[in-house]
Amino acid sequence: MTRTNSNRSSRVVLATLVVLLAATVPAAAVSVTGEEIPEEGQVGTQVSASVTLDELYQNPESEQWQLSGSTDLTDVSWTIVFYDQTGSQVNLVEPTGQSFSGVDIAASSGTAEVEVRITGTVPEIESYSYDPAQEFTMLELTRGQSGGASNTIDAWQTHHYTERSASAREAIDEAGTAIEEARASGANPSDAQANYDDAVVAYNDGSFDVATNLANRATEGANQAQQSSQTRQLLIYAVGGLVVLGLVVGGVVYWRSQQGPDDPLS
Repeated sequence: MTRTNSNRSSRVVLATLVVLLAATVPAAAVSVTGEEIPEEGQVGTQVSASVTLDELYQNPESEQWQLSGSTDLTDVSWTIVFYDQTGSQVNLVEPTGQSFSGVDIAASSGTAEVEVRITGTVPEIESYSYDPAQEFTMLELTRGQSGGASNTIDAWQTHHYTERSASAREAIDEAGTAIEEARASGANPSDAQANYDDAVVAYNDGSFDVATNLANRATEGANQAQQSSQTRQLLIYAVGGLVVLGLVVGGVVYWRSQQGPDDPLS
């Protein structure tokens, strides 16, 4: 009797664990099989992106749902293309504005794959950040049920910059590399590091001329520290070489002094 109860209890515990694990594992979303998202864009310029979706009705299983999308781009134009299983176009929708919603994705229409294309202007930058670099939402897509819950398929971020911010970032990048190289050579570029840190603060404040000047000063300081370190190492090697040479010469002189005068009769 005890053994039967024990087996039954084990099965109950196992079933409970399975249910809990199933509840904690999120359902797989629509599959993103292709994406062309620019890594960066200059403020005020026009950029384009595209994303391809498939496995449209599997997780969660539903033969119809609604696609929504949004972007931080301005002057936006959307193109949503529907394809069947053969790759033939079956429909095309062109929403307007920075967001759209309620675009039906239905198996009954023969739709097996959806491509979302977007074109727009890179937005202004509200606040700057050197690390991580400031970004904006290029594209965010959401799957939802009519009158029900929705979940994000994915969101894509893109770094945006101005000509001045890009120049300051490049100068700070160069300074960081110079400092790393100086440390690798055995130098201690503390002054250069201080200028680098101040350059990052200036960048985050949007003071790009100040950031660039400080970064250039950091680069010069790091290079000087590296050169000084290399010079010290050369001097140490030179002194070490002279010491070794002196020991060798001294040893030879001492050895010869111990040999005594040559005896011609021997």
